[in-house]
Amino acid sequence: MIGTDSTGDMYESPYAESPARLVALSDGIYAIAITLLVLDVSIPEGLNATGFRHELSQVWPKLGAYALSFAVLGAFWRDQRQILHQVRRADILTVRLTLASLGAAALLPFPTALLSEYGGEQPLAVSSYVATIAVISLLHLALFTSIWRRERLQARTIPDRVGWTTVTEQSAVALLCAASVVIAFAVSPRVALGTWLLSLPLKHAIRWRSRTRGTSSTWLR
Repeated sequence: MIGTDSTGDMYESPYAESPARLVALSDGIYAIAITLLVLDVSIPEGLNATGFRHELSQVWPKLGAYALSFAVLGAFWRDQRQILHQVRRADILTVRLTLASLGAAALLPFPTALLSEYGGEQPLAVSSYVATIAVISLLHLALFTSIWRRERLQARTIPDRVGWTTVTEQSAVALLCAASVVIAFAVSPRVALGTWLLSLPLKHAIRWRSRTRGTSSTWLR
């Protein structure tokens, strides 16, 4: 159903509302997901000195996977907040895409556990990890695009250059994830993980290039 507010702007009711509750929900889900990551890092009780040292040496892959996923979730949380802070009025599509992306983010601790246990040996462990990241990236892309293309939802107008930079950034991450899945099965899981890690400097390179070309936006900071 379409209605108008006091300024005469069109909006969808009854679903159109402030995005504040979505931002709060996003903060909570990401906080829980990050907390769940550390639950996989543990050492059995009742060990002697030799057993303790052995188990401690086995924890390092789990700590590495925890640190990696902490950084990934932190970056996605930042991106989602930046998207939602550009929203003046959230409609049903905004809500659905936000919930879908939060659901994918909440799932990341599971493939993180697989990665810490089998990442160097099992293609499915790496592919499930990068596939989850690809899904989050694509959902962020869909969420951003749905806002960028509907100016009535925006708190302020999103410049086209900023829009295309964000689309390029999220698409590049998703494409590298897709390539990593293929490499995990065709070459090796370790090479696949290394390929996906290229997405981190690639994102920064895209943002840096946009800044040097004169784009000024909270999206790119």
